[in-house]
Amino acid sequence: MRIPLSAIIGLFITGVYFFCAIFASWVAPYGMAETVGEVWEPSRLGFLLGTAPEGTIDAQYWLGTDQIGRDLLTRMIYGGQTTILIATAATLLSFTTGSVLGFFAAVSGGWVDQALSRFVDLVMSIPSLILALVILSAIDVTVVTLIVLMGLLDSTRVFRLARAVAVDISVMEFVEAARLRGEKIAWIIFREILPNALSPLVAEMGLRFIFMVLFISTLSFLGIGVQPPLADWGGIVKENKDGINFGIGAALYPAVAIATLAISVNLVADWVLNRTTSLKGGRG
Repeated sequence: MRIPLSAIIGLFITGVYFFCAIFASWVAPYGMAETVGEVWEPSRLGFLLGTAPEGTIDAQYWLGTDQIGRDLLTRMIYGGQTTILIATAATLLSFTTGSVLGFFAAVSGGWVDQALSRFVDLVMSIPSLILALVILSAIDVTVVTLIVLMGLLDSTRVFRLARAVAVDISVMEFVEAARLRGEKIAWIIFREILPNALSPLVAEMGLRFIFMVLFISTLSFLGIGVQPPLADWGGIVKENKDGINFGIGAALYPAVAIATLAISVNLVADWVLNRTTSLKGGRG
């Protein structure tokens, strides 16, 4: 199997991010909330690239320090751990809930399909960010709360995709044959429809994961997402945004991290999509 260069690059970058997220406590040079220097010290990376402020002789920290003197590289690593953990868990919840309900609605048809579809339409008519803001303002914000809320809100979009794909597959001969054999709905969903629906679902999963990263970062930037002492990329932007007025780029590092993660995940998703495009026959 020949893997294209774009997919190799995507796999490498994605793997680096997930490795740092999983082993953050080993990779990070300092503690997550440890103060190690002065406020907004220049970065060693900027010094090596020649972009450090004029008069900078040397720099001790690779990405400098944040608004209270914490090592920014350490904050980025732990922030990536929190962001990726929440985004991954919410994406899995979203696809598990949305795809199963979407397949169930398509296979069942009739009033079951109509009831589920109209409920999903109702939820989707409310902007996800506004609905999340309303709900989170009324409850305690924890990591579990964020995962459940984001996963359930996003499952409506997965439901629409899964139902649309399942409707087309459910009229094919191998599905009709399974019905005539007397197979139950669970068999039809997981043994006949799911294997043939993986291609669009995998492609969509990459997009939804990046949406989750952006969603949790937006909530944290607004102050109702991940709460201190935990770090996440959106919170790092919020904490250091005032430094931009003084030419400090601390708030830009999370943006670069999100952008590179989004590109790498989509490169991998495109490769997987190309590998699984052809429709596979059902299992007898």
